[in-house]
Amino acid sequence: MKKPSLAKGTRDFLPAQARKRKYIFETIEQTFIHFGYQALETPAMENLDTLTGKYGDEGDKLLFKILNSGDYLKSADEQLLKEKNATKLIPQISEKGLRYDLTVPFARVVAMNQHLLSFPFKRYQIQPVWRADRPQRGRYREFYQCDADVVGSTSLLYEAELLQIYDQVFARLGIPVRIVINHRKILEGIAIQAGCENQFMAMTLELDKLDKTSSEEVKQSLIRLGIEESKAAWILQIIQSKELNAFEFNEMAKAGVKEIQQAFHFNSGYSFLNELQFDASLARGLSYYTGCIFEIIPTSIAMGSLGGGGRYDNLTGVFGLNGVSGVGISFGADRIYDVMEELKLFPDDLNKAVQALFISLDENSLHWSFQLASQLRKKGIAVDVYPEAAKIKKQFTHAENLSIPFAIIIGEEERQSGQVNIKNQKTGQQLKVNAAEIERHIC
Repeated sequence: MKKPSLAKGTRDFLPAQARKRKYIFETIEQTFIHFGYQALETPAMENLDTLTGKYGDEGDKLLFKILNSGDYLKSADEQLLKEKNATKLIPQISEKGLRYDLTVPFARVVAMNQHLLSFPFKRYQIQPVWRADRPQRGRYREFYQCDADVVGSTSLLYEAELLQIYDQVFARLGIPVRIVINHRKILEGIAIQAGCENQFMAMTLELDKLDKTSSEEVKQSLIRLGIEESKAAWILQIIQSKELNAFEFNEMAKAGVKEIQQAFHFNSGYSFLNELQFDASLARGLSYYTGCIFEIIPTSIAMGSLGGGGRYDNLTGVFGLNGVSGVGISFGADRIYDVMEELKLFPDDLNKAVQALFISLDENSLHWSFQLASQLRKKGIAVDVYPEAAKIKKQFTHAENLSIPFAIIIGEEERQSGQVNIKNQKTGQQLKVNAAEIERHIC
């Protein structure tokens, strides 16, 4: 018999782990709701033509394709099969794929339901996505995204609002972070000033490597792109500046500076609990974003970004709805989980899902235990009943394994007196109380 195994890049979450993940999701969701965002869900699979071409060539390679049901080779071209031409074969054998992110499906929903929505439309979505990436620390093939987006407004108020959401969520989770902000137009302005606007995308991809490699290596990469050495040196020098006014060297850059200043102005009366930092080297998916861009960096542990996002001016245009600007952010829940696990940030009481376990010494006591448990459950108290009158040590061991804080022991004597024994599993203290008073002693 083959040993059971997990698909690469996926994880099981046992009850204690699942409770911790739910804690993260609920913390994020509650914050979204407080800011007026509405829940949305989309299918795990989308039509492949909805997904392809939206994430660049590399993103298309990471899409999980779903084979057509039935005889999926029935309509496949024989010559393409012989040539093993996967690129041309895919449209013939696969019509659907697992969603790569939540933003493209969101854009599809907006385009399809535009007449049913009130704009600006604020939505949040917490669902899994799939990418055929190489699994490594902090990177999985199946993982959850927690997104909040607004479409139908160009107001910088929403950039300011999303910065607050990031700040409040990570403060509530106890993870110290640096909230980094930049603007596409600032980077475009740098490229114009350096006379390399034709190499704009390649330039930003190299700048994005500064957190992983040295300035000299990035400089040499810029030179290899055809950028003059003096200009490459200036680019690396200017992006080190943390002062926004240092980037007012042309109209394009000035426009980006002005928008960041507007977002900061909206937050002038708000006290950030985490560090908010302008960083001109932040490039983040510039083929996708058109305005302010964000990234979240943990400051107390070595880990990749815990979230990111930005402004996109015409995402719905690919689905026929033009001129609808949007801005959004995403939380990387799986990386957040790993950080909180490593830093031991989860509340201790998350392990106390069940408040008490009924331990019965005989079959008649088991019947009474079940009745008492039913009464407590009606009051919203989580309790469990060991299903048989087994050896008492075995029942206590079960309570310990599940980290249940109280054991309620019932035997013939307890039945006759109408009282039960309640043992505090942590202190070892044991009390005999009337059955009607159980709630007061275990809550």
